[in-house]
Amino acid sequence: MMDIHQILKQLPHRYPILLVDRVLEIDKGKRIKALKNVTINEPFFAGHFPHRPVMPGVLMLEALAQTAALLAFDMMGVTPDEKTVYYFAGIDAARFKRVVEPGDQLIMEVELDRMKAGIFKFKARAKVGDQLAVEAELMCTMRTIA
Repeated sequence: MMDIHQILKQLPHRYPILLVDRVLEIDKGKRIKALKNVTINEPFFAGHFPHRPVMPGVLMLEALAQTAALLAFDMMGVTPDEKTVYYFAGIDAARFKRVVEPGDQLIMEVELDRMKAGIFKFKARAKVGDQLAVEAELMCTMRTIA
């Protein structure tokens, strides 16, 4: 388990782009389960779409990537600093299966597939209840910046 205070120590993201509210489970080096409470107060809902608010698919993928970063940092026993950035290196097989709306709770499940030459590959999916909302294969890498 990891609450929002622990997440804020691990991820450099802040409002409005921090998209993980709580970590429910971590199986070190293998898998993580986290949640995002989706509320009508999210800034993107004002424009996406005013008549029918829907969470953008790219933000669901970003939430999964942030969850993957938490798994990677936990696995390596590191707390990133201002000189460390965790980037997307690729997204494959992304599929959107269900609309995510205000009031939904997005449960994100990310599993480490492999790590090679500093590139992490994850199998990721998010559900609302027992319904699959999005699934994808994510590739991420850590870089030190000047």
